[in-house]
Amino acid sequence: MDNQRNETYLNHPTFGLLYRICLIHDDRELFTTLYAQRLFFLVTSNTNRLSFEPITRSDARMLVEQKMRGLRNINSLGEYQQLQEIYHNTFH
Repeated sequence: MDNQRNETYLNHPTFGLLYRICLIHDDRELFTTLYAQRLFFLVTSNTNRLSFEPITRSDARMLVEQKMRGLRNINSLGEYQQLQEIYHNTFH
């Protein structure tokens, strides 16, 4: 199995560099501040625009848990294990 990760970063106009935790839906991704990982954003991409919706740490945690359940249900074990590691590093 290839353990190489595709890391994605965005520059938020106020909070600086954000790190992508995971894809939630086709056009929605969960990001956190790069260094402190205390602020979370649901980023939605439209044609030529990004919108940043701040969400709580508990809401971000719930979204990642739902995503992990979905990956487990479709037997996407490689993605599940990668997300589980990110989950552990971010929320524990």
